[in-house]
Amino acid sequence: MSDSSRSLDDLRTFVNSSAGVDLQQKMKFYNSWAETYEQDSNTMSYRAPHQTVEFLFDNFSGRPEQVQVLDVACGSGWVAKLMVELGFKHFVGVDGSQGMLDQAAKTGLYKELKLAFLGTDPLPAPTGMFDVVMIVGALRYDFVPVSVIRELYLAAKPGGHICMSRNDLKSESGNKYKVSMEKELQLMEEEGLWSHVITKEMDKYMIDVYSNCEDAQNEKYLSGTMYLYRKSLN
Repeated sequence: MSDSSRSLDDLRTFVNSSAGVDLQQKMKFYNSWAETYEQDSNTMSYRAPHQTVEFLFDNFSGRPEQVQVLDVACGSGWVAKLMVELGFKHFVGVDGSQGMLDQAAKTGLYKELKLAFLGTDPLPAPTGMFDVVMIVGALRYDFVPVSVIRELYLAAKPGGHICMSRNDLKSESGNKYKVSMEKELQLMEEEGLWSHVITKEMDKYMIDVYSNCEDAQNEKYLSGTMYLYRKSLN
């Protein structure tokens, strides 16, 4: 990782520079960010990986060392590094940024790493293969469409767990995404595809770098939501 570090104000400018760009430009943005992604995310107090991994572990009864994990939108491999600390060992990762996948490869934790643009390309995962399917932070209106959730479901084994987290952006598009996503989660439950295990709110998902803050002592935080579902056995 680079020794250079960005201030929070620098990161506001940097992160917002990707707003409204097309898919190819967004992946170029993440390629350019990959080397300092975790360092910068810590500066932004991005806690979703830690909180989501803890959320899964607190509500999971299997033996972590035997579990096959699909890490969707795996980025630099941060989630896998946290899961390894809790005994998980077997990971396959998918991301749309080759730069991020290169960083994930350096962890040495993944059996396979696959490049795919979620929502554009099919999820490159066999059906019914994984005990746990994780997606942390990517479920947003300008990142991963709600339609991908059914692909996450398909990748899980019968009885497997699908663990998802997203931030609650206080905008019209953010609110529309939340409504659409939660409608789909409920519909899939009504269809008998899975059962709801638990949902939990996150008060401090990350510092809100999407809006200006003139008072550095009173930074505003984005909230978030974590969801855990269990795929039906039949």
